[in-house]
Amino acid sequence: QVQLVESGGGLVQAGGSLRLSCTASSSTFNNYGMGWFRQAPGKELEFVAAISGTAGRTIYVHSSEGRFTISRDNAANTVYLEMINLKPDDTAVYYCAADTIIQPINWPGTTNPRLSLEAWGQGTVVTVSS
Repeated sequence: QVQLVESGGGLVQAGGSLRLSCTASSSTFNNYGMGWFRQAPGKELEFVAAISGTAGRTIYVHSSEGRFTISRDNAANTVYLEMINLKPDDTAVYYCAADTIIQPINWPGTTNPRLSLEAWGQGTVVTVSS
């Protein structure tokens, strides 16, 4: 199965920016919808953003629209999440996910994404200080 590796997390001050990367070990990367979830301590897993495999259609959580941008480079088997104007509420472990069946537009409504989506990365920690 496909393996996902995230990177780019770190400690930033409120208002700062980060660019997260997720690289997949797959020869059919273009068939995967890709996206990001996050989980803060004591909170449930939260959808952040996703992008379709070939058409590049994107979807974002409402609170991040305008601040987060998801993109992908199929030649590099990589999906990115660019985050600007970070807020303390953005502090969480960010997880990359991939799926060939469930369309990214349906990711926010997936009841049990960890069970429904095919692959998950190990997570990268984002900490935003106030």
